[in-house]
Amino acid sequence: MNANAVHTLWTSAAADPISKIPSPTIEYAQLAPVMIVIGAAVIGIVVEAFAPRRARYHIQLWLTVVALGAAFASVVALAVGGYATTKQTSVAMGALAVDGPALFLQGVILLSGVLAAFTFAERRLDRAHGKRVDSFVAQAGAVPGSEAEQAAVKAGFATTEVFPLMLFAVGGMIVFPAANDLLTLFIALEVFSLPLYLMCALARRRRLMSQESAVKYFLLGAFSSAFLLFGIALLYGYSGSVSYAVIADVVDGTLISNDPVLAQTMGNDALLLIGMALVLMGLLFKVGAVPFHMWTPDVYQGAPTPVTGFMAAATKVAAFGALLRLLYVVLPGMRWDWRPVMWGVAIATMVVGAIVAVTQTDVKRLLAYSSVAHAGFILAGVIAATPAGVSSVLFYLAAYSFVTIGAFAVVTLVRDAGGEATHLSKWAGLGRRSPLVAAVFAVFLLAFAGIPLTSGFSGKFAVFSAAAEGGAGALVIIGVLSSAVAAFFYVRVIVLMFFSEPRADGPTVTVPSPLTMSVIGVGVVVTVVLGVAPQYFLDLAGQASVFVR
Repeated sequence: MNANAVHTLWTSAAADPISKIPSPTIEYAQLAPVMIVIGAAVIGIVVEAFAPRRARYHIQLWLTVVALGAAFASVVALAVGGYATTKQTSVAMGALAVDGPALFLQGVILLSGVLAAFTFAERRLDRAHGKRVDSFVAQAGAVPGSEAEQAAVKAGFATTEVFPLMLFAVGGMIVFPAANDLLTLFIALEVFSLPLYLMCALARRRRLMSQESAVKYFLLGAFSSAFLLFGIALLYGYSGSVSYAVIADVVDGTLISNDPVLAQTMGNDALLLIGMALVLMGLLFKVGAVPFHMWTPDVYQGAPTPVTGFMAAATKVAAFGALLRLLYVVLPGMRWDWRPVMWGVAIATMVVGAIVAVTQTDVKRLLAYSSVAHAGFILAGVIAATPAGVSSVLFYLAAYSFVTIGAFAVVTLVRDAGGEATHLSKWAGLGRRSPLVAAVFAVFLLAFAGIPLTSGFSGKFAVFSAAAEGGAGALVIIGVLSSAVAAFFYVRVIVLMFFSEPRADGPTVTVPSPLTMSVIGVGVVVTVVLGVAPQYFLDLAGQASVFVR
């Protein structure tokens, strides 16, 4: 091609008017909660790089609590400003929804984060070389049992990186239930999963078990992410878009493409059904529903207990929020297809969680299978497919998260020479040795069991009544029977604590700092208040139960 021809091409191209690429519109005020948390996490990394080692712990704790508090305040401000009800909208060019369910669950996740940060910062329960230490390894890169690790412990090193890691996890979790397109959903999933994989490997005691749990979580999590991503690809192929609103319109048949190729795939229900199944598999893995629950007991047992409490509470809230939005906003037109599948998953989850928990001899594994059973109870509310179903699930998640963090905080207090004494036999007679701690743990166990005057009863009643109204009466009967089985092993632990003789070589209950005391105190207060006077909070969840479309 000669120079004149090239010149002619350039001039003719320049003569055509070039349409400008539109600049993205970002609503910073509505995105404030996410931006505060992610911004604080980035600052936390800078602190790790430049602050002196001695000052990092205090700076990171202060930064984390202030950031989560400020983000919670901005969520409340948005809710008060009407964004939970009348001003519902989607922001960041449709990538995120700002509506009732999103704001409600973001508030629950942020409060759970504050309580978890207090348990992360606890330094009165364990000692190494005469120094008070937290639950996290002195130097994560050191080989367990090596000279490098012993030198790090002796020097008093601490892994304060857990605070920015936790902030990144919270940042991903508050985006997850608000994601309004499939790509945002996937990115949020990765942003909160990767820090959790790391934090699971950072236990100070039993490091090999901790690292094993992290590898199991990472490998199974990678599989679930792959399923989710493949499902997203198929849904995109089906609808020609990753936006929830567009996919919903294509499913309903209100949107038909002029493009003949796309119009052909839009009529292909195989892409839709397989894509929907794969995306649901990815989300059910995060929820811990059967048969995607196999990681739960091992990871809960191996991870540092403060991380287990944070994961058990906040991850469930975020994952159920995303699941609700997917089923109620994207796939309401597919209700007859997804409800039978979710019936099967919910029944299997309730039954397996309750029955297998009976055989457990470790407190953390018992609470892990308990969390699997609770996932089944919450799925009963999801299956209701009514506004009452949404509000009952929101209420249950809020109640469950506080009970869970409180229960795991109590587990950190019962210790012997090897660290936390999690084997059930060591809890025998705890009620005689330390009546207050045993009584508090009993309150949490009764809430898990759903005994009246606890938050667990209010939550189960709301979820089961919504499911019954939604035509899932048989599911409610199975749920109630599973609850009865679950109540057996909770009561068994209470009987063990109060009606057994304490062992001579039994564990001691360590007196914690005000940080852990406040976490346990808040857990007990919320458990009792939501059990005795739940109506205000049920109404709040009811007002926040409408998704923006």
